[in-house]
This record gives sequence, C-alpha cells and structure tokens, in this order.
Amino acid sequence: MKIIINGAGGKMGHILADMAGNENIAALADVAFDTGNGKYHSLDDFTGEADCVVDFSHHTAIQSVTSYCVRRKLPVLIATTGHTPDELAYIHDAAKNIPVFMSPNMSVGVALVADIAERVARLFGECDIEMIEAHHNQKIDVPSGTALMLAKRIQDARKDSPLNIGRHENGKRPSNEIGIHSLRYGSEVGTHEIIFSNGLETITIRHDAKNRALFARGALSAAEWLINQKPGLYGMKDYIAG
Repeated sequence: MKIIINGAGGKMGHILADMAGNENIAALADVAFDTGNGKYHSLDDFTGEADCVVDFSHHTAIQSVTSYCVRRKLPVLIATTGHTPDELAYIHDAAKNIPVFMSPNMSVGVALVADIAERVARLFGECDIEMIEAHHNQKIDVPSGTALMLAKRIQDARKDSPLNIGRHENGKRPSNEIGIHSLRYGSEVGTHEIIFSNGLETITIRHDAKNRALFARGALSAAEWLINQKPGLYGMKDYIAG
C-alpha cells in the first residue's frame, strides 16, 4: 500500500511517516514544505501513483483534500476533527464517489470502548452517565472529538439523553442527561472515562492513550482496509465490524 500523508509536517504526520516507512509512502504533503525529495507544498502538486490519502492536516483544508481525492479517485482517511457543517457536507459529497473513512480517534481500543459503552447504555437500565476526558494543555477543542463520538454512541442507545457539557449550574442532576467534563493539563495524550451508575452498582469504562503512535497504527490499518471498500462513508465502527 502506498499512501499520501497530508499534514506530514505536523506531530502526527511525522509519527505516521516513521511508522509507515519509506516503502509505503507515495508522497508527503504539508503547507510548510517546499516541493522536492518526495515532499510537496500541497496535494495538487503530486500527480504520481498512490493507493490512499491519509489526512492529518487541519479541518479547514477538507474542501481541497476531498476535491483532490475525488478528482483522482483516491480513497481518503480523514483524521482531523472540528469540522463545520459546510465542511461535513464536502465529506458526505465525496463519499458518494470514493471510499471515505472519518473518525475523531483512530484508536482501535477507543472503537471497542464505544461498542461496549453503547451496549451498557442499552442494557443497564435507568442509570446516570458521566464522562471525564483529559488531554494536553495545547488542545483547542472542548470537549474532544473522541468524547463527542463516545457520547453519540451512547445516544444511539438512549435517544432522549441530552449532553450537559461542563456542568456548572446549581440544581439537581436530570436523570437522563450525559455529563461531559474536560480536563486540560501537561502533556496528557488522552484519557476517556465513562461512568454508569444506577445507585446500586457502578460500571466504569476507561481508555488511556499512552503514546500518539497508537493513532498512527490505527490509521495505517484502517487505510489498508479502506482501499478495498466501495464508495461510501466509513468509521471505526465499520472497521472493527470487519
């Protein structure tokens, strides 16, 4: 498999390139690069052969990323978060023509946690649900895209459960809400803990990311799976389902 890494100049881009190895890289693209030695300023500068684009750049680049991939009929794995409704529309339009993989978290472990959380929410009856997520002090989005993804999976099982992000008001806790609390400190890679309690017993599900390399590993595995799929929009739930 030959991949194009977009956003190759960033932290995750560097990690992904090191993990993939030169033999699996068709091109490295980043707005900070000058073209030369396998590096390109933009995707449009590269016209060579490739099997897939892996995008670790920024959500604001999604229009140009999807346009390039549709034009070249290349599957694309989108690992950026924070997309606006307009940007999501570009992704959905692209998925009509090419395989598109999008996930706010490329960890297989997180995908398994999401499956378990949905099952617990469906079967554990009337319970309070609280989520605590922690990331490094430079992270911009609150709550994290992973926290929102986990909450969405829980809402799939509990349709009437609104999110309460960063609870701060006085008053009793509504029984059906999903609380999300965000911590930002140091160089924390990422921790997500979901607590289910019905007053008689408590179930806690926790995932700790120890190294960003796990996201690169998941992205490479998902990209290899994606290149054999038909046009459509896919995520980690599809990948772990086989």
